[in-house]
Amino acid sequence: MGASVVLISIFTIFTTCTPRQGDIQHQLRQIAQPYAFSFATWELRALCSLPKEILGQEGKASEEARLRKQIIAVLGDNSVTVFPPVLFEFTKPPHLLVVSPRDKIVYLDRILVRQEMSETEMESLETRIDALGLSSLVVELGGFGATYPTMVGDVTDMSDAIPTILEEWFHQYLVFKPLGFLYLLDSMGISQSQDIVTMNETLADMVSKEISLEVWAKYYPGKEPVKSDSRASGFNFDAEMRETRKKVDWYLSQGKIAEAEQYMEEKRETFVGHGYAIRKLNQAYFAFHGVYAHDPASVSPIYDNLKQLRSKSPSIRSFVDRVAAMGSYAALMKALGN
Repeated sequence: MGASVVLISIFTIFTTCTPRQGDIQHQLRQIAQPYAFSFATWELRALCSLPKEILGQEGKASEEARLRKQIIAVLGDNSVTVFPPVLFEFTKPPHLLVVSPRDKIVYLDRILVRQEMSETEMESLETRIDALGLSSLVVELGGFGATYPTMVGDVTDMSDAIPTILEEWFHQYLVFKPLGFLYLLDSMGISQSQDIVTMNETLADMVSKEISLEVWAKYYPGKEPVKSDSRASGFNFDAEMRETRKKVDWYLSQGKIAEAEQYMEEKRETFVGHGYAIRKLNQAYFAFHGVYAHDPASVSPIYDNLKQLRSKSPSIRSFVDRVAAMGSYAALMKALGN
């Protein structure tokens, strides 16, 4: 356990302190500095509380210990090596400041900012960055895996908690594999590849959902969560968001930035009118959601590619091992025979 704590902490600190190259990235960090999330402060407090989390004392720590044992058992059932140890804390994760160019949808930069931010502070930070001719968005995260223990949003719904715990742990598990290490390098701005980011995020999401269903089946039989269909109300959110993304891409490909931004605001109002509280719909929104290939705001084929490979894999372990060893999207295509 000691080795994993040290390694994760080093990765975390190095990721935070290593500046990305370029004047724009330097400017972004200068603007975001007053809102910066303090890794050192959080890690010191969290690591000091580890004995309580591991022993599972009274109250919430006991609930965490029970969930931890259940998740470890199901990972073991699937022959997945539990390293680093599964440790998490129910707490509010930091926000993520996402920055994209205005003329195309792509991660230009992403910066962690503190957990507690008012909407006024978010808008102020975004306004200053947008003044540089960029598109920005402060995103609320449901979980965060670059700390040890991982952070899991303080949710009351177990159907959200279990897959989030697993997903954030899988990010740590993958750091010790080629795919995850390349994702780490991307986070540090050393070797950037959006395909690597998307493969990592999508793999972690897929596997965490599959294993969480096994946790439910083993420990909470008959109580498996039922996801609501977004089409039930007559408004298909997924289809509308996919169409929105495609049309925005078309506008931008034609150099029609103002038209794209006006269209996004109009669509945002439509989504809000149907009960989807989207504070801002812009290039940065799609840059963030676009790396999750299963998300309707993404146009990446990687989710379908990984589903195809999973259907050909005899087990979760073999699927994870195969994808985790990949170093490029080309390797995924080769595995599929393309």
